[in-house]
Amino acid sequence: MIPTGGQLAANPAAATIEQPSRTWRLDFDQGRISGMIDDREAVLQAVYKILQTERYVYLAYSFDYGFEGRNLIGRSPSFVRSELRRRISEALLQDSRVQEVRDFSFESKGDTMLVRFTVVTSTDRFEQEVSIHV
Repeated sequence: MIPTGGQLAANPAAATIEQPSRTWRLDFDQGRISGMIDDREAVLQAVYKILQTERYVYLAYSFDYGFEGRNLIGRSPSFVRSELRRRISEALLQDSRVQEVRDFSFESKGDTMLVRFTVVTSTDRFEQEVSIHV
């Protein structure tokens, strides 16, 4: 028989504990794992990986992971700039270590748009750039 009527009381004194961001270092040039990283280096790697992964394509990732970039091809530059600002922010803010994405700048070169921006975490901030085929 399954007991009924039981409830778990919320514990207001329970604190959320920030988990370490220690992860494997991915050597993209050699195509292998090479040790461990933590803190700033782990966030840098996560940002790079999120922006290189097309959202909704790979079954290994949830629909919250990755960046939607494919359907910007052939759109007007003003639309692409506004969408890139929104989509990059939305993708990176899924990572709890990222608090803000700001200071966007855009540079068009032929069919490519170079986007530079600042990623703000609770402990650091760094400049990032991504090149998008449009």
